[in-house]
Amino acid sequence: MTATSETTKRNGSPARAELRAPTIATPRGRRRPAFVVAGIAMVVIGALAAVWLVTSAGHRTDVVAMARDVPYGETITADDLTTTAVSVDAIVPTIPAGEARAVIGHVAARALSEGSLLARSDVTSEGVVGSGQVLVPVPLTVERVPAGGLAVGEDVLVIDAPPQGADPMPGTPQSFEATVARVGEPDINGLVVADLVANAADGPALAARAATGRFALVVLPAEGSK
Repeated sequence: MTATSETTKRNGSPARAELRAPTIATPRGRRRPAFVVAGIAMVVIGALAAVWLVTSAGHRTDVVAMARDVPYGETITADDLTTTAVSVDAIVPTIPAGEARAVIGHVAARALSEGSLLARSDVTSEGVVGSGQVLVPVPLTVERVPAGGLAVGEDVLVIDAPPQGADPMPGTPQSFEATVARVGEPDINGLVVADLVANAADGPALAARAATGRFALVVLPAEGSK
């Protein structure tokens, strides 16, 4: 008699024997040591990063910052300055907040923007024209002024140019570096006079070119983008 046909008596009535499938135990997963180590490493790195952020945030220094824009060559007043607490690297030039009063009365050595941190190289006590420098007024016709205009504090090159309509000059033209100190309002013909600060040795040559009009003006990139 097979298991499928076997019958027994239960409570006086025949009953068919029930067949059940064998239970298969699911094998337990094995933990890979590499995954465990990687997980622990990630936790440790996260904890160290959190500690570093907290520590960095706690080491903040009060420094001098600009409360508003100050053009190049303008005298700095108390209203132009503010202080702020920052966390910066030691190599970043700043002025401690306690020395803010010493900056008042100095002249902006470049165009200073609101919110920027002030460095000692940003100010000078010599004024627009420093030692060994001269100021040369240069008349600029409409075609010599950049489409975006000239801004005070921009560095420029004054380059020799031939008369209008003439062939280019042979060789490399001579050029002179200068900084825009002031820009006048255009007259009815669009002529603009720009005061350029240059080395004293270049003053006569710049004045001669300003008189003849045989020059071209090239605006150099800002110091931060060089």
